[in-house]
Amino acid sequence: MNGKTIFVTGAAGFIGSNLVKRLFLDVKDATIVGIDNMNDYYDVSLKEYRLKQLEQQAGETAWHFVKGDIADKSLIDSLFEQYRPQVVVNLAAQAGVRYSITNPDAYIQSNLIGFYNILEACRHWPVEHLVYASSSSVYGTNKKVPYSTDDKVDNPVSLYAATKKSNELMAHAYSKLYNIPTTGLRFFTVYGPAGRPDMAYFGFTNKLRRGETIQIFNYGNCMRDFTYVDDIVEGVVRIMQGAPEKRQGDDGLPLPPYAVYNIGNNQPENLLTFVDILQQELVSAGVLPPDYDFEAHKELVPMQPGDVPTTYADTAALERDYGFKPSTSLRDGLRAFAQWYAKFYGK
Repeated sequence: MNGKTIFVTGAAGFIGSNLVKRLFLDVKDATIVGIDNMNDYYDVSLKEYRLKQLEQQAGETAWHFVKGDIADKSLIDSLFEQYRPQVVVNLAAQAGVRYSITNPDAYIQSNLIGFYNILEACRHWPVEHLVYASSSSVYGTNKKVPYSTDDKVDNPVSLYAATKKSNELMAHAYSKLYNIPTTGLRFFTVYGPAGRPDMAYFGFTNKLRRGETIQIFNYGNCMRDFTYVDDIVEGVVRIMQGAPEKRQGDDGLPLPPYAVYNIGNNQPENLLTFVDILQQELVSAGVLPPDYDFEAHKELVPMQPGDVPTTYADTAALERDYGFKPSTSLRDGLRAFAQWYAKFYGK
């Protein structure tokens, strides 16, 4: 990717900002263009903090940030015309399963119209590779575990999941019609420092710190494939450099240069184990006092609409094609989060 122009949407987001930081370190003579609408779905000061870090760490990299929305077609077209990116990573999306029940409009705008605008731009200003975020949510209540990209995923249980599956279908159509190399990445429960406050580990920490009660869904009988953000970024960087090959079919027409991969820890953890490790690390980092009464602040409740009991990634294809398997332990990942939280919010 040395010397190339790379366009990253959602650049002030959790994964996006970590990816851009990594590109600053790894890619020589690159031009990196980031876009983010900086919406207030969660605390904007966190997005501003991530952006400030990027400005401080850009070094000699040509870094251009645009505050804007991928649902704005004229803006996306003008950016592609101006910068002519060779590699595009679409991480901008309205995230969250539960919010899609209360505010579906945001998901249609960002996840469908926004992604369509990116695809159209890649069509008119051809790119070497479009990498885009999908989600483990597409697996719905799939009974077969671990989840494989070969599994049928036609039964979403939330609008968010439906939009992510739609992204995969749209990408396939554009790969077939216009020979655009596309790779979708199904992320599994990403966590880490400066993450999203709507994720369980962050929300639990905020509530415990305020002395409030945390609710543990499905009475604690949830399994999640928690994946540390650095592992996600490592997977994305490797995949960015390995665009699906353009090939001709037997009929002389192009075969769609299209792929989908899981990026998950391949080791689901029980939610109660997760909470136990989190509380230990919060005490160790000084976020909570050593004598904190956790049992008095825990409540086991039923499953919420749109949620699934288990996520579990089959990462065999990622290992086979890119020689990579996420490996950061839950203990190490939550320790890094707790230490960051203590610095950012104070002990």
